Amino acid sequence: MPAAIILLLVIILYRIVFGIVGSADFGGLHNFAPVAAVALCGAVYLPRRLAVALPLVGLLVSDAVLNLVHYHLPLLTFEILPRYAALGIISMIGMAFRGRASLLPLLGASLAGSVIFFVITNTGSWIAAPEYAKTFAGWVQALTTGVPGFPPTWWFYRQTLTGDLFFTALFAGLMAWRTNPAGAATPIDSHGFAQ
Repeated sequence: MPAAIILLLVIILYRIVFGIVGSADFGGLHNFAPVAAVALCGAVYLPRRLAVALPLVGLLVSDAVLNLVHYHLPLLTFEILPRYAALGIISMIGMAFRGRASLLPLLGASLAGSVIFFVITNTGSWIAAPEYAKTFAGWVQALTTGVPGFPPTWWFYRQTLTGDLFFTALFAGLMAWRTNPAGAATPIDSHGFAQ
């Protein structure tokens, strides 16, 4: 448990630092963040009583730092509600992998979680943002081209998906290494991954 908590704190610190450093630059690592990976892997690896609450509270703390200190925005806005609803769903997906996590299924869950996060949060933006027409075409715009003057939302999704997969693999790999650090022989599953 201590290793999972330390890794969770390091990833949240990464989110804060790169949120501040890369917030004005839409190149590079913008939106390459561990948000969904923290929700997914926290639910898989943390003790049951902390599995959902600790990752979501940690993300809320990082949101508070970024919104209140860096962006000078209120913490609670309508757009934060869909984000946490999506993260709650991703945590529930992670709960299904407790005790039997292996890399390939976790990456599949990460992909599914990334799609869920994208659709729910962009639908929330479509509902809240006055730039979007409240029509089917406006919803499609929220899921594809986004608001003029910014990169298209599919670009943000590409960055988010890449970050989710990377941080899920990192978290799962480090947790697997932690349980077998000496490199002792480990059974291999049918997908070629250590069990």
